Amino acid sequence: MKKIKKSENSKDQSLNVLSRFLLSALMVTSFFYVTPVLINFAEKNFNNEEYTNNSKNILNKALKRDKKVEEIESFVENDERELLYDILEENNFEINLVRFTTSQIDALFEEVNYTLKDVRKTKLVKPIDIGLLPNEIKNIGNTKKRKEMFIKIVLPLIVKENTKIRIDRKRLFTILNKNSNSEIEKKWLEKKFKQYGVKKNDFSTLKIRMDEIPVSLAIAQAAKETGWGTSRFALKGNALFGQWTWSGEGLKPKNAEDGKEHKVMKFHSLQLSVRAYLRNLNTHSSYKNLRKARTDFRNKNKPLDSLILSKYLDKYAETGKEYTDVLQKIIEQNNLKDFDEARLLPSSKDLESLI
Repeated sequence: MKKIKKSENSKDQSLNVLSRFLLSALMVTSFFYVTPVLINFAEKNFNNEEYTNNSKNILNKALKRDKKVEEIESFVENDERELLYDILEENNFEINLVRFTTSQIDALFEEVNYTLKDVRKTKLVKPIDIGLLPNEIKNIGNTKKRKEMFIKIVLPLIVKENTKIRIDRKRLFTILNKNSNSEIEKKWLEKKFKQYGVKKNDFSTLKIRMDEIPVSLAIAQAAKETGWGTSRFALKGNALFGQWTWSGEGLKPKNAEDGKEHKVMKFHSLQLSVRAYLRNLNTHSSYKNLRKARTDFRNKNKPLDSLILSKYLDKYAETGKEYTDVLQKIIEQNNLKDFDEARLLPSSKDLESLI
């Protein structure tokens, strides 16, 4: 009996050993067969260039990180014609704009019920596009009325350009949050890299530059640079912000020092002047600290403060800090921060027919 049991145990052990050997062989064979297939699948689906360039990692690194983001200067100094190419192209078009008188503009504002009091209350702005300042604005003796006329003209223009930037900024976030981009989206990104003077695929810098300027700050600068719309540059060149040019069409300052070849850039409409001003603050190296301070507000989810940001415009004029002090006084004395949250009402055919 013992011999029979021993023989049966030996058979069982042999079967166990054989089973384990066959199982091990099957696992090894499967490993070497399946692994190349998995690697090939991964290379085809996860390591292609489009996926890598548009993955959510880029968004997390470039747009979602909490730490401070430093702007990278793409070029030593961006060429004026390259940065303003779209604005200069539109500036070359033959545009026959009508220069209304102050009485005609007042009548238009009254007809559409456009008042600054309502804007301060509702934060809604009528989409009125006045292309040229009225020559008679300098003849308005009442300072309060002259200021009110000027603000009502430039306010819709500033809000309109800021709205365009806000829409572009949202589109940038949407594009970068996708796993792959369409050809239209890629071409749009190339266009924005060019407009903001940013190296291709430098999304971090593009995010910093593609942003709004507080309405109150823009109005204050326009008021300062034009004397509330009465300067020669504003009336003859639609230059609301005294922007210099070395290559574009412009007006020569009467008291320019010898050796200085710059001109004040001339525009065919007030709208183009506003657009060029925003592009200037968003790209020129002189305003890098302003953009950095603006990014700090964004990172902290705080509204942009024009009184703080104005401190970083000391290089806008030769008077430096004195210039920024004047801007702050204009903002405070005229309660311009009331307009920072203003949004443009949709245009209507009835309103367009009146303009």
